Amino acid sequence: MSALYLHPDRLFPTDEATRAIARRLYQEVKDLPIVSPHGHTDPSWFADNELFPNPAELLIKPDHYVFRMLYSLGVSMADLGVPSKAGLPVEQDPRKIWRLFASHYHVFRGTPSRMWLDYVFSEVFKLDQLLNSDTADTYYDRIDEYLQTEAFRPRALMESFNIEWLATTESPLDDLRHHRKIRESGWKGGVITAYRPDPVVDPDFEGFANNVAKLGEITGEDTGNWAGYLAALQNRREYFKSFGATSTDHGHPTAQTSDLSVAECEALFAKALAGNCSPVEAEVFRGQMLTEMAGMSIEDGLVMQIHPGSFRNHNPQVFSGFGRDKGADIPSQTEYVNALKPLLDKYGNDTRLSIILFTLDETVYSRELAPLAGHYPVLKLGPSWWFHDSPEGMRRFREQVTETAGFYNTVGFNDDTRAFLSIPARHDVARRMDCNFLARFVAEHRLPEDEARDVAIDLTYNLVKQAYKLD
Repeated sequence: MSALYLHPDRLFPTDEATRAIARRLYQEVKDLPIVSPHGHTDPSWFADNELFPNPAELLIKPDHYVFRMLYSLGVSMADLGVPSKAGLPVEQDPRKIWRLFASHYHVFRGTPSRMWLDYVFSEVFKLDQLLNSDTADTYYDRIDEYLQTEAFRPRALMESFNIEWLATTESPLDDLRHHRKIRESGWKGGVITAYRPDPVVDPDFEGFANNVAKLGEITGEDTGNWAGYLAALQNRREYFKSFGATSTDHGHPTAQTSDLSVAECEALFAKALAGNCSPVEAEVFRGQMLTEMAGMSIEDGLVMQIHPGSFRNHNPQVFSGFGRDKGADIPSQTEYVNALKPLLDKYGNDTRLSIILFTLDETVYSRELAPLAGHYPVLKLGPSWWFHDSPEGMRRFREQVTETAGFYNTVGFNDDTRAFLSIPARHDVARRMDCNFLARFVAEHRLPEDEARDVAIDLTYNLVKQAYKLD
């Protein structure tokens, strides 16, 4: 039976002298509070604070990293209990789902998911054998036993994980009832929302016109015209701010921005509502909305996050059967220099604006993103994101952006996860990799160790709080 063991020097340099430096730096940051300013955990967990029902419901069903890998190897989502949008029958027995997962656990070897899950199993549930078919029931019973205790309610876990801030992500059409319940409960946990307007700013989003009409109903604005539409969006931003939001988030297919006249905006908006936009026109409209959102951010102070470059719902069969966010989003080539120019021409020098850029296209790190962030005061670089949230991805990010953008045009780490229990694991990987990177600078006499320590602390804690205005 193979043991489950987390080596204390994991992810540190193999060279003994450099590894010793990394160890010392890591000691300075390993116990700092976690700031998770962008993610997709369910706010109802913290509002209701109910016990998680079973291991499959907690660790498999919310985590598209898990079921996309299994699906790629022929395991059906129905057999994993993933809820069906089409109303198809899916497996309901959580133990059967867990056994299926355990029998395929070996396929995660070498992936970040394996690191995160092993951390959860070892550190959170105190398991000391590897997960496989033979240990599946042992795992299930241990985790299920823990989940029945008060210490494993969502709020207690957030406190035990030392999470100081945790942002969820909601649509402008969300009434934020869960965030209201959290606030009215008197609990002091730092759970806030973030404003994700994609359903009402993307003409290609399913139900766009109906979504815009609902936006008008919620706000009392006439969203059938351009001025009322913008007023409704501003209205919801203020509502989100009242529940602690400090940021917006934009998951556009590209980074294109536009700067149209009011007349052009009115005409294009009418076409979007009528469902008559061509693909090019839909892209121009999305680009205009990024510029509009930047202008609103100057007024209300919300930080913009732009997450472009994902071909969403690439698998139509999965989308029709199970809906969005089921592991079928694929990275695509993304251009920034020309795409962002209309927005930057208008607002790029206004220090009241803060935009955090992400990418799934690593080829642009040193060629486009680092030079842009190294010049424009409104721009910062988000960490290695999604498919690149891995030790290798983190290393490539630091190696390619630091020489031009430095450390202080980046914003630390965010985990961007739906898998609540993986948050400490993901942040631990980021802290270890930053200490690994900084240790090399010290060993090569490029940075004194006391300065490297300060940078490690900033990358772990200070920069993320500053960037997302979480002071």
